[in-house]
Amino acid sequence: MSLNQPLFWQQTDAKTSSKLGSQQYEVEWQAYHNILKRSRVLERTKWIDIRGNHDAFNIISLESVNNYYRKYSATKKEGSFHYIHQTPFGSYSFICVDATLTPGPKRPFNFFGILDQTRMDELSILESKSLNSNQSIWFGHYTTSTIISPFPGIRQIMSSAVAYLCGHLHTLGGLMPVLHSRHPQGTLELELADWKDSRRFRVLAFDHDLLSFSDLSFEEWPAVLITNPKAAKYTNPAVEPLGRIQSSTHIRILAFSAAQITAVYVHIDGKLLGEARPVKGPLFTLKWDPMRYTKGLHNIEVKVEDAAGRSTVRHHEFTLEKDVSLGFGFLQSFILLTDHYILARVTFVFLVLVNLGLIVTFRYLGPPALKDSSGFACQARLSLHLFCKTNTLYYSSLLFTLCTAFGPWFIGEMIDGHSGACFAFGVFIEGHLLEGSFTFVVGVLQLVFFNIPLTCYLCWSMYLRCQGNCFRTHFRRAGRVQTLMVNVVMLALLLWQTYSCYFLLETYGTTACLLSPLRTWALVLGLLLIRYAWTCHPPRLRQFIKSSHPS
Repeated sequence: MSLNQPLFWQQTDAKTSSKLGSQQYEVEWQAYHNILKRSRVLERTKWIDIRGNHDAFNIISLESVNNYYRKYSATKKEGSFHYIHQTPFGSYSFICVDATLTPGPKRPFNFFGILDQTRMDELSILESKSLNSNQSIWFGHYTTSTIISPFPGIRQIMSSAVAYLCGHLHTLGGLMPVLHSRHPQGTLELELADWKDSRRFRVLAFDHDLLSFSDLSFEEWPAVLITNPKAAKYTNPAVEPLGRIQSSTHIRILAFSAAQITAVYVHIDGKLLGEARPVKGPLFTLKWDPMRYTKGLHNIEVKVEDAAGRSTVRHHEFTLEKDVSLGFGFLQSFILLTDHYILARVTFVFLVLVNLGLIVTFRYLGPPALKDSSGFACQARLSLHLFCKTNTLYYSSLLFTLCTAFGPWFIGEMIDGHSGACFAFGVFIEGHLLEGSFTFVVGVLQLVFFNIPLTCYLCWSMYLRCQGNCFRTHFRRAGRVQTLMVNVVMLALLLWQTYSCYFLLETYGTTACLLSPLRTWALVLGLLLIRYAWTCHPPRLRQFIKSSHPS
C-alpha cells in the first residue's frame, strides 16, 4: 500500500446557471486554474483532470478559442491516454477514455459519447501496454451505457481492468445516489455523484493489489476506508488475488479527519475484535486470524472517532470463499450495463412503424359496420376509419410521421457561428456527421408525448363529430368527466410541445426555432388539425358513414 505518492483525478463538467443553455464561462475556468496554482497541489500530487460532455459544449474543434479545457486544465490533453503510477512494489495503470464529441454541439445532443474505430484501436494499444502493470483502472466521464462504440464494444476492450470509474449521470436527479455494477467480463463500473451539487468524492486504495474505495461527502469527518478484508460485493476474481485476504495477518483501515483520530474500533459479526493502532499517516491496523472466517459471509464494522467528538461507522460484508458472489440491484445494472442508444433506436423505429402501419392499414381497409359500433374496440376501430379516410387528417399525419422519422428536425446554429441540421439518425455540423444517439431518445419522447396522442385525440374528436357533437356540446353529451380528462391531457401535451419550442429557442436560437418541423411547425400543425377536426363540415362525415355501410 502506497501512502506517500498520492494520485488525484477529477472530471470537469460545466453548464449554465439556467440549466438550458450551453455556454462555458471562462471566468469559472480561470478560477479553477488559479486554485490549482495557489494551492501548489500540482507540485506534490499527480493531478489528472478530464473533460466532461459539458466541457465540449459549443466547440467546433479542439483548436477553438472556446476550448477552455486546453487552456486552463492541469492535463491540457484531449483524447485517451495512459498514466503509469510507479511504486516500490510495482506499477499501476490508469487509462483515460475520452469519448467527448468533436465538434461538440450544444445540449442535449452530446449526452452520449462516441468512440470511433480509430479511438477504439488507440484504447486497444493502451490496454495491451497496461498488462505489464500490477493492476489497471480505467476512467472516463461517460458511463459505458452512454458510449457508442464499434464491435467488440468498450466493455470488452477494458475487460482486463479491475474497475472503470465514471460520472455523467449526476445521481439521476437524486433518484440513484449509488450507481455501481459489474460488467459480464468482471470489471466493476463505479459511477460517482458530482462535486458541483452533491459535493461527493471518492477515495481509492490498492492493498496488496486488491482495490477498495469509499464514496464520501465533503467535510463529513472522519473519512474511513476498510482495505482489508475487502468487500465481497466489489471483488473482481478475474484480475484480483483474492487469496491474499486469507493469508493476511492484519485488518487494515485508512482513516482521515481534520482533527486527530483518537480511536478506531473493529467489530466482526457484532463482536468487538479490538482497537486498531496507527502505523503511518492514515493507516491503522489490527491483528486478526482469518481462518476463523473461512466459511460464508461475515460483516466487518469499523467505528472511527476524532478529537472533535465526531465519529463515523463503516461496514461491509466479506468472504474468504472463492465461489461466493454478491450481485448488484437490477435498476443499477440496467442503467449502467444497457446500451441505451441501441434501446432508443429500437424503440424509435418500433413506434414509427406502429404509427405508420396503423394509419396506412386503416386507410385501405374496408368501411366499418355500424351494427358492430358498440364497445371500446369497435369505437376505436371506427374512429381510426374516420380519421384515416379524412384526407386532410390522414395526409397531414402521414407526412408528420415521415418527417419525424427522416426529415430534418430543425436547422440552425448547432454551434455558435456554425450552422447544421438535426435528424433522427444524426447531427450534421459543417460536413461532420455525429451519429444519432440522444436524437432517438428525443424522437421517442416526441412520438409518445405528442405525435401519437395527437392522432388519438383527433380520432376521438372525429368519432364525436360523426355523432353530431361539436366542441361546445361534447362536454354535455359525451360525459363531463371523460371529456374533461381527455381535453386536459391534450392541453398538457400541447403545453409540453410549447415548452419544447422554448427549449429549442433558448438552446439553438431563433433560426432553429422558426425552422423546426419537429417542434414549432408541429405545434402549429397540431392546433390547426384540432381546429379542423372540430369545425369540419358535418354533412361530409354523415355522408361518409352512410356510404360506408350496406343498405
